Amino acid sequence: MAQPATTDTPASQPGLDRTGTGAMQGDRVGGGDLSKDEIGSGEDWSEGAVHRGRLRVRTLVTLRWLVVAGEGALLLAIMSMGFAAPYPLCFAVLGASAWVNLLTGVASPGQRVFGDREAAAQLSLDILQISALVFLTGGTSNPFVLILIAPVTLAAATLPLRPVLILGVMAGVLSAILALVFLPLPLPPAPAMAASIPFGLRAGAALANIVGIALTAGYVRQAAVESARMALALDVTQAVLAREQRLSALGALAAAAAHELGTPLATISIVAKELSREAPSAQVKDDADLLVSQAERCREILRRLTDAPDAASDAIHERLSLRQLVQEVIEPHSNLERGGVKGVRVEAIVTGAKGVKTPDIRRLPEITHAFTAFVENAVDFAASEILISARFDAETITMEVRDDGPGFSPEVLAKLGEPYVTTRPGGEGSRTGHIGMGLGFFIAKTLLERTGAHVTFHNGKPHGAVVSARWPRAKIEAGAI
Repeated sequence: MAQPATTDTPASQPGLDRTGTGAMQGDRVGGGDLSKDEIGSGEDWSEGAVHRGRLRVRTLVTLRWLVVAGEGALLLAIMSMGFAAPYPLCFAVLGASAWVNLLTGVASPGQRVFGDREAAAQLSLDILQISALVFLTGGTSNPFVLILIAPVTLAAATLPLRPVLILGVMAGVLSAILALVFLPLPLPPAPAMAASIPFGLRAGAALANIVGIALTAGYVRQAAVESARMALALDVTQAVLAREQRLSALGALAAAAAHELGTPLATISIVAKELSREAPSAQVKDDADLLVSQAERCREILRRLTDAPDAASDAIHERLSLRQLVQEVIEPHSNLERGGVKGVRVEAIVTGAKGVKTPDIRRLPEITHAFTAFVENAVDFAASEILISARFDAETITMEVRDDGPGFSPEVLAKLGEPYVTTRPGGEGSRTGHIGMGLGFFIAKTLLERTGAHVTFHNGKPHGAVVSARWPRAKIEAGAI
């Protein structure tokens, strides 16, 4: 593996754009996906896990009280208008629902989260209660049959797919039954007149209700899935960023060390001064004076750490050259003795515009982590070679990872940068041994954008994938020492 080279010639597009015989071996994936060990082996990334445990007792009880209150108000309004209806039975159903809701609220703390089966059972009771009221008040000819959509929609937003399907089928079947079996629709008394709702109208209302249940629940579920998965991916991104920035906590440790070391340094300084005054020879006096001066220097350093830890940070350590940066990125994947990682050669180059000084940049863990992830992904897909290039001019700094693999497929390329986009091989089929979970590019892109980078993904010519990040120099360039 060649060491990163630096040149002041104008940067040509370094490439692996050569002819090759490798065929597309499947969709290419976003890079550097974290292994399950890095995120936590106990994590469940299935769709069901995204929705598990999201319906609280307080939420269901509150919504149910609203429904009961609305149904009670509606029955009282119909009664006041003189409509004929089996009111004792209706209020009995309503009272049973209120009693179940009261018991649910009293028996469980409001913050408790329902289990999946328990939540499905509670929502099944709601569907049965609503169906019973609709049966008593005209079946599907009653426009309030639409209330059956509500429990299924709540399930779609909070439960895994299987109970949602069960509840949806249950509500749909009851809608169809209510088109056939029901008590007469409550109507104002009309002597010598009988109201008859045609079967076709009742069947159409039932079909409309079933379609409404399916569409509404489907829309809500899709939105809830995307929102929950994005939130989970952002949580993982925050965890990665926190892990990469743990070194910043050393400032607090340094301040504590400065406080603890102050007393012994003062003692050393006092003893050294005594030795200097009572020195038997000039040589001993010079040594004692040197000890005093060095002790004072240590105390001054510790004083800076205590007073302003940020200002006392190591200016040399906080900056690095572009060559050092690309070397850090490729180091985990380079091996001179074995020709790279399992036959893949990883090389790096730094180029710049003529007459422009090579910049030093601030040491940002976001950049190191992101490009290490990109290279790791490229190792799994490259045919034989990966090139990491860094280019600079008077205005911008650009870093790029390019390989000679099959490149991104159009389907994956259109979604890169979103979470859970992966066709990466499993641990045994991967050169790096990492299991793709579709978060690598999302995390890396998010971290780079936080540093002010513009990140792009595209395919090289005639093949190979290219990932590039560009910054205005002012965003990441280190100031003068």
